[in-house]
Amino acid sequence: MNARNEATSEGRDTGTLGKLMILLDLVTHAEGPMRFTDILALTDQPRGTLHRQLSHLVQEGMLEIDGDGRYSPGLRLLDLASSSWAKNEFRLVAEPHLNTLQRLTGETVHLGVLRGTSIIYLDKVEGRQSVRMFSQIGNASPVYCTGVGKAALSILPEERVTEIVGGLAFQKFTANTHTRESLLVEIADIRSGGCAFDREEHEVGIRCVAAPIWSEDLSLIGGVSVTGPAYRLTMERLAEWEAPVREAAKRIMTGMRIGLGPRR
Repeated sequence: MNARNEATSEGRDTGTLGKLMILLDLVTHAEGPMRFTDILALTDQPRGTLHRQLSHLVQEGMLEIDGDGRYSPGLRLLDLASSSWAKNEFRLVAEPHLNTLQRLTGETVHLGVLRGTSIIYLDKVEGRQSVRMFSQIGNASPVYCTGVGKAALSILPEERVTEIVGGLAFQKFTANTHTRESLLVEIADIRSGGCAFDREEHEVGIRCVAAPIWSEDLSLIGGVSVTGPAYRLTMERLAEWEAPVREAAKRIMTGMRIGLGPRR
């Protein structure tokens, strides 16, 4: 079981719903369709119980099973994800500011939120010259090697940052991926400068500049970024975009306070 699924399993409610969610996580994040025996080997469920749970998920459209008995994500998941994305109020508040930032820079703009030790991308506005990169709406990226992730960490209290960083595995994606020590140094720099940079730390040839976004009670923490290929986005160019990115983040937070404040 990979690190994501280990983290998903630990600390989760082990009741019926929790077990079903673990199975969904396992199948939806697998590299390809999974056989029953593959799933059985990665869970601690009895064979009969696992078969019933998978059958329920298939009946509800959450999973599909092909003629070879392999399980893959079901179409109902796509429907639920699409509905959730379309109705996400935070994304709707941010949308016009993301579009403005994309028009200004011409590069790809991301909106992401912090969930555990990952950044979940809620929106992505493609640049004028689309570049193939890992990020897609709904994808999770490690918090320690993405601009949005590091920007989000910079908003958290010191003790929370220490707790999160202490539990990270720090997979080496590129030669520039942070270690625990170098990440903590950069977080301090981000706090003083207001922006974070991804210097080809997650993907070779991809750079970004990001600014944090947060609600007053810190129930929502994330960021907005401008991302593109390193051959176009020199560090000098990214430095020029610090102010526009910070301004976009500021406008999104203002919109959050106005549009997502307490309903009376």
